[in-house]
Amino acid sequence: MNARVYEGTEGALGLRPEAKEAVKVRYCLYARKSTEQDEVQALSIDSQIKEMSTLAARERLDVVTIKRESHSAKETGQRPVFNEMLQEMRAGKYNGILTWAADRISRNAGDLGQVVDLMDAGVLHGIQTYSQKFSNNPNEKFLLMILCSQAKLENDNKSINVKRGLRTRAEMGLLLGYAPTGYLNDKRSDHKCEVLLDPLRAPIVRMIFEKVAKERWSGPRVYFWLKNEMNFKTRNDKTLNISTLYEMLKNPFYCGVYEYPRKSGNWYVGKHQPLISQDLFQSVRTKIIEESKPRKRDHEFTFVRMMVCGKCGSGMTGFEKHKLVKADGSTRWYTYYGCTGGKDRKCKNPYIREENVIAQLCEIMDELDINELGARHLIEKEIGRYNKLRRNVLGSKEKDTGVAMDIKKYAKYLLEEGSMEEKRELLTYLRGKLVINDKKITLTR
Repeated sequence: MNARVYEGTEGALGLRPEAKEAVKVRYCLYARKSTEQDEVQALSIDSQIKEMSTLAARERLDVVTIKRESHSAKETGQRPVFNEMLQEMRAGKYNGILTWAADRISRNAGDLGQVVDLMDAGVLHGIQTYSQKFSNNPNEKFLLMILCSQAKLENDNKSINVKRGLRTRAEMGLLLGYAPTGYLNDKRSDHKCEVLLDPLRAPIVRMIFEKVAKERWSGPRVYFWLKNEMNFKTRNDKTLNISTLYEMLKNPFYCGVYEYPRKSGNWYVGKHQPLISQDLFQSVRTKIIEESKPRKRDHEFTFVRMMVCGKCGSGMTGFEKHKLVKADGSTRWYTYYGCTGGKDRKCKNPYIREENVIAQLCEIMDELDINELGARHLIEKEIGRYNKLRRNVLGSKEKDTGVAMDIKKYAKYLLEEGSMEEKRELLTYLRGKLVINDKKITLTR
């Protein structure tokens, strides 16, 4: 009775039940070409677009945009075009996906979960492939998840099979990858993954190991020798850079063994002909380890605590920098002095080289009055010893020169040729403070 009353009321109000209007689906045509080896034979992007455009015209599907992508779908969130498509879908630009097959959309659980969540939320109304259609109902969503999960299973199994095959080749002593400098990949079909000695480069590579192990050459010296004297080129007709040179010197493949995978601890004896002996390789390895150790330079800098910064009043500190000499591969060290920043961390007083410091101190000595040196009595005593040595040992009959001239010359001599202790002692007797400002040294009273 209630139903009849309701029907009558509904009829009286003119509210007759009608079929709910279907939501119009607007599609994004998504074409993806994977970089995975198992999909080399799959349809190219252009072919996918052509086939799906024909399907859209035949089924009268509303395609509002076309997106192309060439990324693997194995990893979650690694496809920028796919992520962009989901964002535009959330923004309401379209509510359907037109693609060649379900595995074009996802081969991982993360991306698949995003697609299913959009269907659950009513944002994604349908997925149309070449042979199937998936709408927002439990059975079709379940089938979509099965197909995408099957694609993930195929990827996982293929990865296991590939790793097993690579491990088997390693156990056979075959090289997995590009032959290192000094070897060539064997191109013969019945010698797959085998390598041959490079007749052009192998002798030079052997010489490199011998020079490092027996003649104790450094890496930079070998590098400049290869570049300037040997004009050595790789198979790509490029100069061997120094980082590649060090990698080559550390590679045990040259003595007949290799590790696979790297840092796994699994070592195999190669089928290739060793270029050097294991003893020679160990000698090179020891030399490289010694060369790569940081040099301990327990160095006390002569003029530290003897000068102050003219900009902020902080002390001056010393440090060393090295420069590679291209001519012979040797290293030269230079000493610099700069502000410690103790009173102003942003102090911009420039650095000054030690040679420049000594030259300016010698100029200051020339300008000083003899009494301003403060150490006159010490220098006169040293000069007296020198004059006595001239007379008694060398038999010189020349008259002694003036004390004032000798003191200044002797002070400059100590600055240029004296020991660190002698230089520091001399400066401690200066009656004033040495100030450095913009690489200019002044003596303030």
